[in-house]
Amino acid sequence: MSPDFLAQNGSMSDQLLSALSMFVYLMAEISILFLVISSLVGVINQKLPKEKIQALLGGRGGRGYFMAAGLGGLTPFCSCSTIPMLIGLLKARAGFGPTMTFLITSPLLNPLVIALFLPVFGAKITLIYALLALSVAIVAGMLLQALGFERYIKSELLEDPAAQASCCDSTKAAPADAAEESCCAPKAEAKAESCCASEPVAPVIQRMTPVTAEGCCGAAEPAPATSCCGDSQPKAEVKTKTKIDWRKAGREGLSLYRSMLPYMALAMAIGALVHGFVPSDFFARVAGADNPWAVPVAAVIGIPLYIRVEALLPLVGSLVAKGVSLGAVMALTIGSGGASIPELIMLKRLFRWPLLLAFVVTILVMAIGGGWIFNIVG
Repeated sequence: MSPDFLAQNGSMSDQLLSALSMFVYLMAEISILFLVISSLVGVINQKLPKEKIQALLGGRGGRGYFMAAGLGGLTPFCSCSTIPMLIGLLKARAGFGPTMTFLITSPLLNPLVIALFLPVFGAKITLIYALLALSVAIVAGMLLQALGFERYIKSELLEDPAAQASCCDSTKAAPADAAEESCCAPKAEAKAESCCASEPVAPVIQRMTPVTAEGCCGAAEPAPATSCCGDSQPKAEVKTKTKIDWRKAGREGLSLYRSMLPYMALAMAIGALVHGFVPSDFFARVAGADNPWAVPVAAVIGIPLYIRVEALLPLVGSLVAKGVSLGAVMALTIGSGGASIPELIMLKRLFRWPLLLAFVVTILVMAIGGGWIFNIVG
C-alpha cells in the first residue's frame, strides 16, 4: 500500500494531487497483482484437474471449508487481489461455501498479518483475532451454501470459451431431423452396434476368433489374448505428464484483466478519492473512546476504504494515542481489510445484489462483533 495512509490537511490542489498519485499507485499495483495472480491461477488449473479441486474444496462435509480457510490463510492477498483466485475457484467448480470462506479469510488472515499482529497486539489478541476470522469465515460459508446463495453468481464471466466447442461441433449445420438429439449423444440404434458389428470386417474377425451366436464378435467370451475387435492385446493406459502452457495461461490472465479493467479503474478511482480527501485525524474524531458507537462507526467507515491490514497495523499506535479504543481499531481493521468499495465494485462483476449484500453484512457483523469482543478482553 502507499506510504500515506490518509491525506493530511491541505489545499484543494494538494488533495487532488494526493488523490491522483494514489490512483496511479493503486492502478499499477492492482494491475500487476491481477495479471500475475490470474496467470498463476491458469497454470494451477492446467496442473491440477478440476476434479481434484472439487474433491479438496467440495461443499459437502466440513473438510472443504477448513481447506479453503487454510488456503486463504496462506495467500497474502488484499481484498481486491483476491478476485482472480476467486474466479479461478469458481471456474473450477469448487464448492460455493468453501469458496466464500476463502474470499473472507484471504485478506484478513495470512502469515504477514500474523507476523505484524504479534508485536503490535501480543499473542493473546492475535490468537483471538485468528480464531474469530476463521470461525466467522467458515460459518458464513456454510450458511450461504445452506441458504442457496450460489444462484446469485453471474455465470457469464465463468464460462470457458473452449467448453462451448464440443466433441462433434463443426462449421456445417446439423441436419434438421437431428434437432431433438444432443450433439454427442449416441443414437438408440447404435446400442446394437459395436466396433466390430459391421459386415465388412466380419470375415476378418471370424479368422481370429471362433464364431458362435453370442458375444460382441460372435464369441461367448473373448479369448484371453484377443480384444473385441481383434486387437492382439488390450492397449495399456498411457499416462502423460501435463506440460505447462505459459502462453495460454498468460492469454487467459490478460483476457480476464481486460474484462475486469473498467471495474478496476472505477474502484481504484473511488479508493484514491477517499484517501485524498479524508484527513488523517478523521478516526480520532468519530471513533474516540468517549463515543459509545465508536465500534459500529469504525466498522462502517472501514468498508469504503481500500486498506490492507498490513498497511493499517503500523498506524495502530498513533490511533490509540489519539483516543481511539482497541475495539474501534480492530473494527476498522476488519472492515477495511475484509471488504472495501473497490472490492465490491469488482465483485459486482461476479455477484448479484443479494450475494453482494450478504457478503457486506458478514464483514460488518464480524467487524462489529470482533470490536466489542476486543474491548472486553483488551
